[in-house]
Amino acid sequence: MAHFTVDMAHSEIGFSVRHMKISKVKGTFGSYTAKIEAPTIQELHASKIEIEIDVASISTRDLARDQHLISADFFDADRFPKIYFTKTDLIPSDEELYTLTGDLTIKNVTKSVTFDVLYKEKKQTEWNTETHVFTCSTVINRKDFGLTYNALIEANGTIIDENIQITVLVALNSY
Repeated sequence: MAHFTVDMAHSEIGFSVRHMKISKVKGTFGSYTAKIEAPTIQELHASKIEIEIDVASISTRDLARDQHLISADFFDADRFPKIYFTKTDLIPSDEELYTLTGDLTIKNVTKSVTFDVLYKEKKQTEWNTETHVFTCSTVINRKDFGLTYNALIEANGTIIDENIQITVLVALNSY
């Protein structure tokens, strides 16, 4: 099995959610680890993928909001400091498109989620190694994972939408 490392400088785990029916709040998780093993990059269907995200590394570029998000109202980072993803299946549609299914665990609640994956490109680095770039996206319902905090607004709705768009850009280096 080949081992792949995530190029942290060129990778990102991000999310967005509709806020107050007006705009979207976007954020990222700045600290995470990934264990990715596969026979070759062309044989990702036979891979092992495990990701561990540090909840307290969340950033929406608003410190007060970030502190609220790691509080017991949302992620409860003191009790549940990590988010986990473990691949259960990866099916190639063609040479560039995949369907990635795995178990996502947030606040000790595990649900199966499916990502659409696009293999964007292969680049040769100046250090004579190959980097493979992928984008992955899915939508989850935050309430399915116990993220139920909300408040009503005068415009007959809630402040925070239930659906969360997750977008991952990952650059993998083989070693």
